[in-house]
Amino acid sequence: MRVYLAMVAKRPGVDLSRHLSLARSLLRDVFPVPLETVDAAEWVSADSALLAWSNEEGADGRPPLIVRENRDGLGISGTVASQRDVRRLTQAPVLRDVTADLSGCFSVIRVAEEEIQAATASTRALSVFYAENEDLHLVGTRALHVHLVANNGKVAWNEVALQTMIRQGYFLSDETPYRGVTALGPSSIVTVKGGRRSIVTRSLPPAEPMPASARAKRRAISQLGDALVAAVEPLRTVSASVNLALTGGRDSRLMAALLHAARVPFRATTNGLDTHPDVIIARAIAAHLRIDHTVIPPVQNEAKDAVLVPHPSVRAYEVIRACEGMTSAYESIVDYRPYSTMPTMSGQSGEILRGGFLYSQGQTTDKAMRRRVDDLFLKNEPLFTDEANEHARELAAPWLRRAGENPWEVLDHLYVTYRVGRWHAAARTGSLRRGDPIQPFLDNRVVTEALSLDQRWRHSEEVVYELTRRLAPGLQKIELEGKPWRFQAGKAESPGRWWQRKPSMRTPVPPVAKRGSSWNWRTSPGPHLSALLGEFVLERADALASLVRGDELKAFFSEPVIKQPALAWNLYTVAALLTGAYPGEPPAITEPVRIEIPQI
Repeated sequence: MRVYLAMVAKRPGVDLSRHLSLARSLLRDVFPVPLETVDAAEWVSADSALLAWSNEEGADGRPPLIVRENRDGLGISGTVASQRDVRRLTQAPVLRDVTADLSGCFSVIRVAEEEIQAATASTRALSVFYAENEDLHLVGTRALHVHLVANNGKVAWNEVALQTMIRQGYFLSDETPYRGVTALGPSSIVTVKGGRRSIVTRSLPPAEPMPASARAKRRAISQLGDALVAAVEPLRTVSASVNLALTGGRDSRLMAALLHAARVPFRATTNGLDTHPDVIIARAIAAHLRIDHTVIPPVQNEAKDAVLVPHPSVRAYEVIRACEGMTSAYESIVDYRPYSTMPTMSGQSGEILRGGFLYSQGQTTDKAMRRRVDDLFLKNEPLFTDEANEHARELAAPWLRRAGENPWEVLDHLYVTYRVGRWHAAARTGSLRRGDPIQPFLDNRVVTEALSLDQRWRHSEEVVYELTRRLAPGLQKIELEGKPWRFQAGKAESPGRWWQRKPSMRTPVPPVAKRGSSWNWRTSPGPHLSALLGEFVLERADALASLVRGDELKAFFSEPVIKQPALAWNLYTVAALLTGAYPGEPPAITEPVRIEIPQI
């Protein structure tokens, strides 16, 4: 993981030394790794500076923390395809001249005398944040760092912005929890020069009409397939096998097919109980491709009638520390481990190839999709105060206007802009601490190719199906966890359940899944965890008073088992954030919480 902070004086005569000292002193709070693992680099002039830190010791082939050329300093978060691209970023007078067509998943910050330029890729999965005070413009990769330097080391909350964190568990805007700090949008360049800040954004590509012939379909799918293969080609030179997090769904299966087709050595791991469909199907996929597969079960007690999970206060602390209050503790963030150069992959954000938010859209009438947009922004409206609901309506307004013209595009672009650009960007910080995962679904070129395909076609799942079939023939026939391929809906179904049907010769017979095997403690928390969540939030109701109504909050937690676990965790996270859970010392509670596994 790399942390960057750039600053430039607004006017001549500003002394940067005090601000630089503050920025260095805050590293423990803003870089969620042991400080003894961190290396540093700096580029400093009289009126501008770029500070950089990394825990990537031993990671060969990465650009230096700061690339120095022509009296400029350049920092790259994430990955770009080649050293040639690094040279293009250092040599181009304006970053927007080169970032649009680069492959990789990255963000860039470049400094020169009296100037900062910073750029995001099409998904902004590597975030850039900006702020200012009376002396400085600041641009960095950690929102809290930018905020604390801008605000003289003190935290000031942007409380109304947190309404969307409670509703969704991430931001449906460019806001952050910190007053005055804004996230740079996707495919955007922020430039500070002559004391002034300007931002240029390149719109996400519009979708072309559905290909009119089978030949045109093949050509379009081939272009996307070529972009995917190019995204993993650098892995061919890596000595260690790629570790793929494999489930029973569509997206990690496509990643397995991609690695297979690109002839990149890999193995797979799956988290879950032996009876969970993800584990059963992943085993079948691994057997089909003849790769090693490891199952990692959850921690259980000796009787195996319960799971043990971290106490909510521990979970919230770690998530806020890693994700800066921009992801809920409902999410299972990858915990810290020493940085590893072993390449890792998963199917996360594969919905980009299936139409973004359209992938989970049941009804596709214009009315239903406009309602979906409204629900995204105004979910659980009665729970919230008038001020919070009014702010949500302001954020929703431009998207609802677009939805009146093209709701298919809106649900597609909303997913990339916020679900990936804010939720995924924040959540993946956990994994970045322990390695740099390769994510072809977030590759700049892949995203551009995918968004250029008709949304209805991608929504049908034929594109992903055909990609899987071409890259690893037969893999598309292994049963999916959940619903079958959407474009095949309505076709004659084979008799019996999938585990009762005779499989193909290449597909192993999966064991029969037991009833209740898909149980998940996050979605079925039980009375004990429900009580822990409710007690914590209700004790801190005053801190939430500007966002949620007290009577509605009490009613929400009045049942023995909470009915909306994700919302409860979101409330818990924001309550912890606003009452000073972090920055600060970790909670004293260390005992895990026991949650019984339903015996059905």
